[in-house]
Amino acid sequence: MDRRAATLLFLAALAAAGCGGSSTVATPAAAPPPTAQASAADPNAVPRRPSAAPREISFDDIKLEMEKGAPFTRDLLPTRVTSLTGTAIRIRGYILPSFQQTGLTQFVLVRDNQECCFGPGAALHDCVVVRMRPGKTADFSIRPVAVAGTFKIDELRAPDGSHLAIYALDGDEVK
Repeated sequence: MDRRAATLLFLAALAAAGCGGSSTVATPAAAPPPTAQASAADPNAVPRRPSAAPREISFDDIKLEMEKGAPFTRDLLPTRVTSLTGTAIRIRGYILPSFQQTGLTQFVLVRDNQECCFGPGAALHDCVVVRMRPGKTADFSIRPVAVAGTFKIDELRAPDGSHLAIYALDGDEVK
């Protein structure tokens, strides 16, 4: 399967996850300006900040105060969330099932494996789009996993402009 086909399947799985309540295939939104000088390979990448160990966070740490079904705007992001941008973190959750089981280069990490995250109307803050760094992969598991990487705010929108996801992680490790 070529990279374009894999990306389309990934975006279809994200839409099916319901993070944001849309059931259409996504297209990335215009990226905000990077907080530091971006690399030539990925001009939208947020550079990693060196640290001894990733900061342990949970989905509760990135939860937003917004009513279900309300549109997302950046002013809804509290400082406790925006301050995580570019930070090495570790977050536990479940890999959203897809057609691929091994060698995942991108996947959606969700808060839990119950209905809230697997159908329309799930909260935007209940999913993180993980894109593994070059040379790194993950394998699907029905058990919870801990994903380490660099956190960023990266709005992913459906063709109709609605949000499918707002958080992303440049993945280093999945355990």
